[in-house]
Amino acid sequence: MKSNRERLGSRLGFIMLSAGCAIGCGNVWKFPWMTGQYGGGGFVLVYVLCLLLLGLPAMTMEFSLGRASQASPVKMYQKLEKPGQKWHIHGYFALLGNIALMAFYTVVTGWMMYYFVQFISGKTAELGFVAMITNPGVNVIYLAIAVVLGFLVLSFNLQGGLERVTKYLMTALLVLMLVLAVHSATLKGAKEGLSFYLVPDFSKINGKVVVAAMEQAFFSLSLGIGSMAIFGSYIGKERSLLGESVNVILLDTFVAIMAGFIIFPACFTFDIEVSAGPGLLFDTMAQVFNNMAGGRIWGSLFFLFMVFAAFSTVLAVFENILACVRELTGWSRPKGCVACGVGIFLLGLTTALGYSLLGGFHPFAEDSAWLDLWDFIVSKNLLPIGALIFSLFCCYKIGWGWDKFVEEANAGQGLKVKNWMKPIFRYVVPLCVAGLYIYGLITFGWK
Repeated sequence: MKSNRERLGSRLGFIMLSAGCAIGCGNVWKFPWMTGQYGGGGFVLVYVLCLLLLGLPAMTMEFSLGRASQASPVKMYQKLEKPGQKWHIHGYFALLGNIALMAFYTVVTGWMMYYFVQFISGKTAELGFVAMITNPGVNVIYLAIAVVLGFLVLSFNLQGGLERVTKYLMTALLVLMLVLAVHSATLKGAKEGLSFYLVPDFSKINGKVVVAAMEQAFFSLSLGIGSMAIFGSYIGKERSLLGESVNVILLDTFVAIMAGFIIFPACFTFDIEVSAGPGLLFDTMAQVFNNMAGGRIWGSLFFLFMVFAAFSTVLAVFENILACVRELTGWSRPKGCVACGVGIFLLGLTTALGYSLLGGFHPFAEDSAWLDLWDFIVSKNLLPIGALIFSLFCCYKIGWGWDKFVEEANAGQGLKVKNWMKPIFRYVVPLCVAGLYIYGLITFGWK
């Protein structure tokens, strides 16, 4: 029986679309400041190991579930689970995870747009991260722009809208990264910055670093909430899924590593604190550009790239939410876009106003806000738990089962899942994720 499910027009479209979902603020905003806070090269090393041992198997499993089911996460398990099983409950948590991610990610995307507009209009003297996030008008306006633009693209058919736009965004993004990385390599502090970034200090590697690296790997790759599964459902069986996962992860990691090549030489050149946290990208990079020859041009390019990176993820996750809602309701693509857009905008207002009108809400420490709550729900909980559930479902007979998973993953040309990999998928992934998840909750700064 021929499926009437929408298809992507090319393999390049699939790889770029999947990589577009993975590549975003996690790579260029979060990865550098976490690298700075967790000791530099040691964190980078553990992060790469987490990508290989946990991220690659998890992505292959997500793609396989999506392609085998030809459905969104809310319907995926129902197609694959045995009668009477309850795995499909996780599908609704996956949808919740995508919605919770967009409740703060759309606002961060708006921040990128705001900084780009300020740089290109020459108003860099007015920039300030705290001033921006405490301005309710700026936050609400740019949140609305991000949501409206995202769903406007998705209101067209898949190939005409999402696939085409993402291919252009991703190509421009990769070119901009290379240009800015080469420029940073010419700065006088490049040697010290790259030494901090690339040479591991093993004395700084501890349990918290490993937990942070795992969470960053899942966040960066958008794993655990079905974001990758939805794109698996749009690709044919011409290529094996381990090989496609390698391609997506290589692109994703390339952008993250390039971000470090851009930021750390600049930090050491202009004496910027590498452990500045979330402000590293905004205040410090703005300061760096203001002290550079042609800084307005370089700053405009940098934040234009950040808009590309963030918006590619927004488009991909919006598509996931839209697919789930359409399968639950039977709505057309335009009607679903309107409903989802209104819902996400209203939820995003919590983050947009979280440092101003809703600034009295502190879910954890005194300086925490709505953004921290949404990020806690997604990064600390739904991503690792989702990856754990995917692993159990794919590798054990109580779920889909190893044989069916391997048959799906290995269909087509390319790298195959081999028998020697079975212990990694079946034991290493669930045990490591479960152990690090529990350790992360125990050591989390609750007060």
